Amino acid sequence: MGMQLIRELERTRDETLQAFALGSGDVARTYGPGKWSIAYILHHLSDSDTVFFDRIRRVISEPRPVLWVMDQDAWAKGLDYARVPLELSRHVYESTRNAIIYYAGEHYERSGDLEWVHSVDGVRTLRDEFDKIAAHNEHHLRQVRLALGR
Repeated sequence: MGMQLIRELERTRDETLQAFALGSGDVARTYGPGKWSIAYILHHLSDSDTVFFDRIRRVISEPRPVLWVMDQDAWAKGLDYARVPLELSRHVYESTRNAIIYYAGEHYERSGDLEWVHSVDGVRTLRDEFDKIAAHNEHHLRQVRLALGR
């Protein structure tokens, strides 16, 4: 199961990095009225991976930590997604995802049962969080494909 997860983390990383390379006209597209643009989705994926990576390290290092939910709309507004350079988020996303892949290889099987407490969802495991990262990324890639008409 761990190798399958790593392949999915790599696949979604590679497709997301392709999206970061889109032109300014394409990244301005949305997948529906009132929905986030591709650029906002990419900033969100970058920020989300930093949150996931922080959680992973805390769960591996600290006994059963309590970790807070991420308010994605507050992050988009507070971090001013309209002005943040996409290139900055691309670098953060790529390096963070590569680190997540490393830790997945080291800990998915060996430490996957480690528990933590999510402030909204309750008790979760490290394995749950690794699985969520790949599923979350794919969810947003579907939105990107829809915005691009693919």
